[in-house]
Amino acid sequence: MKAPGKLAALSLTALLAVTACGGGEPAPAAQGPQPLRMSIWTSNEAHLKLFNEIAAEYRKSHPQVGEITFDPIPFENYTTTLTTQIAGGNAPDLAWILENSAPDFVGSGALVPLKSKIENAGELVPAATRLWERDGELYAYPFSTSPFGVFVNTDLVKAAGQKMPRELMKAGQWDWEHANEINKAVAAKGENGLTILNFDYKAWDNLATVWQGWGARAWSDDGGTCQFNAPEMVEAMTFLHKAIFTDKSMPGPGTAVDFFSGDTTMAVAQISRAAMLEDATFTWDLVPLPAGPKGEYAVIGQAGIGVLKKSPRAEQATDFLTYFTNAANSAKLAAYFPPARSSLLTADTMAKTSPMLNGEQLQEVVVDGIQKGVVKPSHTGQAELAQTARAALDPLWKPDADVKAVLDGVCAKIQPLLGG
Repeated sequence: MKAPGKLAALSLTALLAVTACGGGEPAPAAQGPQPLRMSIWTSNEAHLKLFNEIAAEYRKSHPQVGEITFDPIPFENYTTTLTTQIAGGNAPDLAWILENSAPDFVGSGALVPLKSKIENAGELVPAATRLWERDGELYAYPFSTSPFGVFVNTDLVKAAGQKMPRELMKAGQWDWEHANEINKAVAAKGENGLTILNFDYKAWDNLATVWQGWGARAWSDDGGTCQFNAPEMVEAMTFLHKAIFTDKSMPGPGTAVDFFSGDTTMAVAQISRAAMLEDATFTWDLVPLPAGPKGEYAVIGQAGIGVLKKSPRAEQATDFLTYFTNAANSAKLAAYFPPARSSLLTADTMAKTSPMLNGEQLQEVVVDGIQKGVVKPSHTGQAELAQTARAALDPLWKPDADVKAVLDGVCAKIQPLLGG
């Protein structure tokens, strides 16, 4: 992997604060219909088709708006690339913002206030807006509040002679121990077991989908104390290390696999990925995350859409965001991105626009998950924290790793960055 450049190592908060200040003479007013650009991290054709349909409908009644472009940026480099664009004077008008970058973007003053602009803002679920608020103002619309679930290739489970996760759920046995046994049995037959999407032994925060079952946390609630080496985290990481290197129930480092092509038995992912199964050649199911030693739990990934203050078309971008996220369009987007609007957050409502998933799956994974879920870890200075923690965790992904020693090393590296 390439070493991060100087820009990526900068404090995102500091950079955004500088770019938010503006300065200089305003540019002359542009003539004719003006384009808008939104940075996103999906390149899925079904998602883009829906976005473009909404944009085309908006332009019918807004002739002053030119082409609306949705600009996909690869997920693994998303925030770094977006930061580079902002610092280089090529900021998009609107941008998806990852939950782990929320404290930096919201705290920096780089985003346009939205609360008075959003249609029926009072019906937004408080748990969904918490990351995007400061001093009573809303700085990004939580357009996707999506709990993680487990996609299951039921053909591979059956071929390995194992019970289906849904059978285990009914018996009160759907937990990480039983899930690991299924994937271990599949691996013994030469197939791949469990994969955690977008982790790839780099994006460690996606492991929160596992360690939360042990009650583990990356840092304390106030963000000031590292907890990577707490007993709960050591136990959770020991479980993962054994699964990878002893049980072989998870593909090891450097193994390229794709659940949606039928390469693996299970994948921890969000419901937006269901669109990739439209032409699947295998049977599949979606179930909640397995219970951990601390019981049942749910983990939520969030995406907010914000308008960059530096955009010369910020006012028009805000108006488009208002339209993009109104109740009618939120219902359409709910096919892939669970809504923050309480009026839409029911299995029956979502099932109408989510043909790939049934009401039972939506209730168990999405509706119930949002009610009890915790958001993946976020912190100011997340970019530097993420890079530092990733490098400190690298020694863990070796067969002979001393899990506790590695996690002690993580805390030694990141504690100075936490400010505690």
